[in-house]
Amino acid sequence: MSAVIAMCLFSLSMSISPGPVNLTILSSGVNYGFKRSLPFVSGATIGFTILLAAVGLGLSRLVTEAPLFFELLPYAGAAYMGYIGWKILFARPDMGVREEGQPRLRQGFLMQWLNPKAWIACVSGVSAFGLDGSYAKLLVFICIYFVICYLSLAVWALAGSRLQFLAKVKNGMKALNLSMGGSLVIVAVYLLFSN
Repeated sequence: MSAVIAMCLFSLSMSISPGPVNLTILSSGVNYGFKRSLPFVSGATIGFTILLAAVGLGLSRLVTEAPLFFELLPYAGAAYMGYIGWKILFARPDMGVREEGQPRLRQGFLMQWLNPKAWIACVSGVSAFGLDGSYAKLLVFICIYFVICYLSLAVWALAGSRLQFLAKVKNGMKALNLSMGGSLVIVAVYLLFSN
């Protein structure tokens, strides 16, 4: 039972803590509302749990034999996060319902696979709980992580939707988009130069 509790706490701490995906979801919640942000939340959750399954089934061993992957991951992740940050940074601040720019399921999926935080969470989780070769424990961890990740990311979308009042404040949406997009761009720049 204590291993399950530890898995829950690990999943919660990694899923709820701020990161590029969470900031994108917060921004989506503000700009598009809770329900219209759920496809991105779903894509990010599905993408993460498939990544976790792949790492648990041995992808990390395969990738460590090709160290170039881990050398290039921060750059690919930084480029994609910078792109998403740029889109948020220069998003139109009006609240009209629009399809253009709305984060979609595939973007959430892709963002997790290019997110160094997601890779670190997967590799460290699989290592910490000794899941290499233990398919039953891996399946339990994946199921726990899926539920906790989905709920955590949905909380970010809900928090964003609660900030929609900023649309009524002069330049409120512009300021939020600048801060959220700017934060992602800063994270992307940090990733580029921290290696």
